[in-house]
Amino acid sequence: MKILYTNTHYGNGGGHVTYIVNLLNTLGEKHDVWVGTPGVSRLYRYVNNMPHVHLVDLCFTTRFFTMLSEVRSLRAFLKAQQFDIVHVNASADHRHFMLACMGLKKPPKIIWTRHNDRGVRSIGHRLRARLGTTRVIAVSDYVGSSLADSPYRHVPVDIIRHGIDVEHLKPVGKTLKSQLRRQWFGDLADDVLVFGSVGGTDYEKGWLDLVAGAALLPAELRKRIRIVVAGDPPDAFRLDKLSASGIADQVVFPGLVDDIRDVLGACDVGFVLSHQEALSFACRETMAMGLPVLISNAGGLPENLGSPDEGWVVPVQSPSAVAHTLEEIFALPSDRLAQMGEAARRRSETDFGLQLFADRTLHSYRQALRQTLY
Repeated sequence: MKILYTNTHYGNGGGHVTYIVNLLNTLGEKHDVWVGTPGVSRLYRYVNNMPHVHLVDLCFTTRFFTMLSEVRSLRAFLKAQQFDIVHVNASADHRHFMLACMGLKKPPKIIWTRHNDRGVRSIGHRLRARLGTTRVIAVSDYVGSSLADSPYRHVPVDIIRHGIDVEHLKPVGKTLKSQLRRQWFGDLADDVLVFGSVGGTDYEKGWLDLVAGAALLPAELRKRIRIVVAGDPPDAFRLDKLSASGIADQVVFPGLVDDIRDVLGACDVGFVLSHQEALSFACRETMAMGLPVLISNAGGLPENLGSPDEGWVVPVQSPSAVAHTLEEIFALPSDRLAQMGEAARRRSETDFGLQLFADRTLHSYRQALRQTLY
C-alpha cells in the first residue's frame, strides 16, 4: 500500500508528530510510506533520519494565491505518485488535498484523523465531509461521538486510540531514577514526591492547576512536592502565575526534550490536567513508564484509565479538588504508588501497543480502499 501522511505544523507539532512517527515505525517496512510536512517542522527533522520513509517538504498555506500554487503542485504530485491513501491530520492539509484531488481519474482515498474536539460545522468542514473524506479516524469515543450530529455523520468513523511504543517506554530502575531526580532537582529527601508532565506548558494543559492545588496544601505537605513540566518554555503570563503561587522554586522546566524518559523517569506520579483533551499521548506515555496518573475529566482523558488502581480523576480547572487528591496521595502507604504504577504499566502493555494501533489503522485503510464513493 502506498500511503502519504501529512502534517501542517511548522514547529513542534505536539501529538501529531508522535502519531505519525508511530505509524511510520510500525508500517514503514511493509508499505511504501511518505511524509509531507514543512521543512522547518520537528516532524521533518525526525523523519529525515528514518529509513524506509520518503520525505517531501510540503506547506499548507491559507493565503489565497499561495494556496492555489500549492494545490496545483499537489495535484501534479498526486498524479505522478498515485497514492492509495492520503492520511491528513488537520484542516489545512485536508482542504489542500480535497482541492487537489478534484477531477482526478484515480484519486487517493483521504483519511482524516480528528485529534481534537473543536467545532466541525463550518463551511469548510461541510465541503470536506462531502467532497474530500473517505473515512474519519477518531482518537477516542468522546471525539467520535462529537461527529454524530455533524457534516461527517454520513462518513464512516473508526475509533482508534493512540498507540505508543511500550517497549521503548518502560519503568526505570531505582538507580537511574535517583540520578534523574538529582539531575532536575538536586538532592531530595526520601519523602518528597515528584509529579511530572510531558504534555506541554500551554495554559490549557492545566499544569498551573497542579501548582495552584499544591499551593493550597498544608505547609508540611507543600514542602514535599516537586513538579517537572516538559515543553516549550512558558511565557511571562504563565511564569507570573507560577511566581504568585509561592512554590516557583519547586517547579522545573526542562524545555522540549527528544527523550521523555529522562523526565518521567524522575517522577513518582504523572499528571495531565488539560482543560480540553481528545485522548492524550502524554497520559499513555506516562502510564507506560509505570507511573500512576492524576488527570482531569476533560474530553476523552478518562478513557485512558481502566480502573481506579491506575490513577485519579479530578474536575477540570479545580485546584481545590487537586489539593484534596494530593493530600490523599501523600497519605497512601509507602508501597501503594508502586502498585498503582504497576497497574498502569499493565494497562499500557494490554491496550496501548503500537501493533494494535497500526493493525486497526491499516484495517481502516483497507475499508477505505473498498469504498466506491468518497
